[in-house]
Amino acid sequence: MLVIGLGRFGAATAEQLVKQGREVLAIEKDQQLVQKWSGTLTHVVEADATNIDALRQLGAQEFPAAVVGVGTSIEASVLITANLVDLNIDNLWVKAITPSHGKILKRIGANHVIYPEADAGQRAAHLVGGRMLDFIEFEDGFAIVKMFPPKETQGFTLGESAVRSKYGVTVVGVKSPGEDFTYARPETKVTSRDMLIVSGHVDLLERFAARP
Repeated sequence: MLVIGLGRFGAATAEQLVKQGREVLAIEKDQQLVQKWSGTLTHVVEADATNIDALRQLGAQEFPAAVVGVGTSIEASVLITANLVDLNIDNLWVKAITPSHGKILKRIGANHVIYPEADAGQRAAHLVGGRMLDFIEFEDGFAIVKMFPPKETQGFTLGESAVRSKYGVTVVGVKSPGEDFTYARPETKVTSRDMLIVSGHVDLLERFAARP
């Protein structure tokens, strides 16, 4: 995997890829960041990715996918993305700062545009002060959440509490402390110590999670 830019987003992505056992080539023009991450990541190179010849010399065209984490300069982000498109890298994940920035990136060939700050803010808004522990939203308003069970489900099977018919959401699985995750069945009994994996429309999930 090719990662360009070792700011907070790029470095976090590269570090996680390495933890997953992936081979990573990170390109960064800031010498201090190169030194900072050289002992952690597989390969870190000091280079200017806005220069397509520099990318060719590093063998960037051999990678099937790339992540562009450059965010301080929209111009640099666009130039780097255009270079990667010209090098025929099929799978491009590019950080965008604004919707207009993201629109430009998509038009020049970035097939995955990421808004890390906006996404983190939206996710935090769902998690703060509620019973949700994790939240993943999809484009069509559908989401999957990890949450503590409302009191009305505790001590009952999922069939007895009738979550789906009452709230329009589906309990996909249940995780009990010290036990493996299990897919939910009507006979699955929920306790106060369990965590639920629930899917459904965002509005309906918010309503269900707001139950005492």
